[in-house]
Amino acid sequence: MITNLFASSFESLTGVPEAVAYIFVFIFGAVVGSFLNVVIHRIPNEESIVFPNSACPKCKTPIKAYDNIPLLGWLMLGGKCRSCKAPISARYPAVELLNALLWILVYWRVGIAPTLPVYLVFVSAMVALIFIDAEHMILPNVITYPLLVVSLLIRIAFPIVFAQNYFSDTMHVPATYLAGKPEWLISLFGAIVGALVGGGSLWLVGAIWKKLRGVDAMGLGDVKMMLGVGALLGWRLAALAIFLGAFSGAIIGMIVIARQKDKDLQTQIPFGIFLGTGSILALLFGDQLIAWYITQFVP
Repeated sequence: MITNLFASSFESLTGVPEAVAYIFVFIFGAVVGSFLNVVIHRIPNEESIVFPNSACPKCKTPIKAYDNIPLLGWLMLGGKCRSCKAPISARYPAVELLNALLWILVYWRVGIAPTLPVYLVFVSAMVALIFIDAEHMILPNVITYPLLVVSLLIRIAFPIVFAQNYFSDTMHVPATYLAGKPEWLISLFGAIVGALVGGGSLWLVGAIWKKLRGVDAMGLGDVKMMLGVGALLGWRLAALAIFLGAFSGAIIGMIVIARQKDKDLQTQIPFGIFLGTGSILALLFGDQLIAWYITQFVP
């Protein structure tokens, strides 16, 4: 998905060392990670992500601005509330650090390109969904629906505004069947196919499983999430994301079941964690992984 074909480096554009760009990307990634902590905490509880200001969950004392500095605030407080000394979850700095590092990876793969802000927002949305699903076993519509809508709009707008092909799926079937048509139409067609492969395949698996076993194997939240992922990344990378998610989820599931005393095969594991992780990996390295697989195993 990611290509440097139309990208420029920060140093070539400004004359400033590239390391400066990485520092700024890391800082802003950590700041956005701090906001993601608000999203992760409040959206499942149907609370506003704007008001009120952040406060200690235990004593409700508002958190001072100097205590809310990403990463450093938690370290300076020793992981405890300044007022009541209640422990502050390590999840907060973990989300900030993870998002900052992912932003670094995206910038490293993309450079200065029109798609850079799109991919930065995408990985942050995946981080939010991963942590919400891990804690609450839900993938909120307030994130998955906009993900789909915005992905479709991007797939239409980018070929029109930038007159360049930024989406690798348009260079493969079935999009190639529309060769000669307007680029925005080819891109939109690829997005629709990607959404059907990403979300539609999960829905089909869940429907078949429920028909055969009478139990839900797939939540609709997973389906909605992968509709948006497939629309943005295209069918090849959406399929890879599902494969990576299913493979890693199966391994973790077997480990969890093996450690249980009753060996309950119906143990619920939030699949969104693995789908989100697979989607990030597909975004960052998917085209290279697919190319490697084809050279190794396809005659």
